[in-house]
Amino acid sequence: MKQILKHSFEAVSLLTTNNGMLDVTIVPASNQPDWIIPSSLILSVEDYQERISTYQWQEQNLAVFHLLPQDRTPEKIIILEGNTTEHRFALQTAGELRQLQARISDVKDTELPEQFVDTGVDKIEGQSDENVVLSYLYQTVMIDDNVYLVPDLDKIAHHLVNLDN
Repeated sequence: MKQILKHSFEAVSLLTTNNGMLDVTIVPASNQPDWIIPSSLILSVEDYQERISTYQWQEQNLAVFHLLPQDRTPEKIIILEGNTTEHRFALQTAGELRQLQARISDVKDTELPEQFVDTGVDKIEGQSDENVVLSYLYQTVMIDDNVYLVPDLDKIAHHLVNLDN
């Protein structure tokens, strides 16, 4: 079995600051709070209206994680940087991405709204369980009275790499 190489940083360190501000991108998600991702991790955003499990990007096959149920047609694919090129992956979603620059002091920890909690699963089991929010929840935050999910991108990347192997 191949040993998993852990990142040399924690996910929270990805929320890098510039004079006390966070530069993040809001990614629309279905049946869960929208995701908040450090903008610097986004390598590319491309229009793509077909649901796929792998995406060819710059001569590399990337695993795809879906933020939509199977009955919704995706509109975009978002390429995310990983700690290594092997750990890059893509998100498929629909809707517009939004850029947000927020003061660190305006980001408040909050509880995941009850309608999204499924206490029966606490890890990613496979593609069919992607809608189980607790499987990839890193933290839930509130900014300007809006709740966002900070996904555990490290856990998702390692899971998708393990599925490929």
